[in-house]
Amino acid sequence: MVKRTSLEGAECPIARSLDVLGDWWSLLIIRDALMGRRRFGEFQKSLGLARNILTVRLRALVDQGILELVPASDGSVYQEYVLTPKGFGVFPILVALRQWSEEFDDHPEEIGTTMVDREQGKPVKKLALHSQGGRPLSFADITLKRGAPKRAKRAGALRSQ
Repeated sequence: MVKRTSLEGAECPIARSLDVLGDWWSLLIIRDALMGRRRFGEFQKSLGLARNILTVRLRALVDQGILELVPASDGSVYQEYVLTPKGFGVFPILVALRQWSEEFDDHPEEIGTTMVDREQGKPVKKLALHSQGGRPLSFADITLKRGAPKRAKRAGALRSQ
């Protein structure tokens, strides 16, 4: 297998994020974990991924602090993969990818699910970027400024119900 170049030290935060998240399999594993899958066999069945590739991806997600291995919830000798707060932080990224596909996919009628608010049963509003004061922003409204950003306070971890 070809060794990929690390983007860990890149100046661009998008590149750095991609270095952590890896590839599409990693994002699909995180998606499945958000949907409640926890065991190796559940991920393998859902994704149809070869055992060796799934093993490497899961190990990388654990090493990156996105998933952690915990004793099985049923008390068996198995271990389960659970999302960490860093893993739950990927949720808005997956929502943005989903909404982008819903808008621009060549065959949106083939998409088999709709994301809805669990409480109200209505479709989720499209993600939007807003200024600190709440004004909606488009690409034309932003610019990049030199210097590291101040680290945002981390919100409490999302928990699926």
